[in-house]
Amino acid sequence: MQERAALAGVSIMMLVAVGGALDSVIVRMLAGEIHPFVVGFTRVSFGLLAMLPLILHRPQMLRTKARFSHLLRAALKLASLVALFAALQAAPIATVTAIGFAAPLFVTLGAWAFFSERPGVLRFAGLGLGFVGVVIILAPAMGLGQGGALMLALLAAALTATIQLMLKLMGRADSADTLVAWNLILSVPLAALPAWWFWTQPTTAQWGLLALQGAIGTFSQLGVTRAFQLADASLIAPVDFLRLPLVALAGWLVFAELPRMATWVGASLIFVAIVVMTASARKRRVPEVL
Repeated sequence: MQERAALAGVSIMMLVAVGGALDSVIVRMLAGEIHPFVVGFTRVSFGLLAMLPLILHRPQMLRTKARFSHLLRAALKLASLVALFAALQAAPIATVTAIGFAAPLFVTLGAWAFFSERPGVLRFAGLGLGFVGVVIILAPAMGLGQGGALMLALLAAALTATIQLMLKLMGRADSADTLVAWNLILSVPLAALPAWWFWTQPTTAQWGLLALQGAIGTFSQLGVTRAFQLADASLIAPVDFLRLPLVALAGWLVFAELPRMATWVGASLIFVAIVVMTASARKRRVPEVL
């Protein structure tokens, strides 16, 4: 039974990785035509529409006492999305995706700083290796005029880590469905004003892509939550790296982009770092179980 649940969790995470790759391709296809603020607005708007049937079916999921925390999280989530979308529109999508994998590194630093979760030797080694990977990816891009875009990708990773740290506390009182629902409900009005300022009317085809992206975003959030419920983080987290070869393949087929060797080397180091860090976290939990 446990093996079946683990297999289901891995399968869901693989689908999430495919969805994430498609999401990146859609954003890049809209580059130069739809502003990142507009993409952010339509993302949360269509995402809310996709989740509306579940909210109407289970309105009790909206019960919460942490409204300010939900508002702050929605603002940070929106900022991370816009930063990521701006990066995807201005730099190779495989490179931006590789930088995004640095989020767990920032989570570890944040947990140490704010929750007194001092990393062990393995986690320290993983942190060092991971940030070396980030530097390897960034260094060549600085000389190609892509430094600003990749700094936005790094900012998106740091904001994502901040959100994950908030969820560590918020998840104690609210369910995953409540967290996703309030994030979407509050993000729509927050995104509306900047989207109005930068608004350009999408074509029919672009509306279709934006709607698809919004649905993918919502189901990805729900899918990640479910995957981590079914299987251990040390098994699930590395599966997300499937996004990189998928994005690289899509970048080559659709945009004629070939990732630089530095992207693959740096991403490989980050991958090893995340595996080491998740494995060390699992070992630290074993005595508590026993």
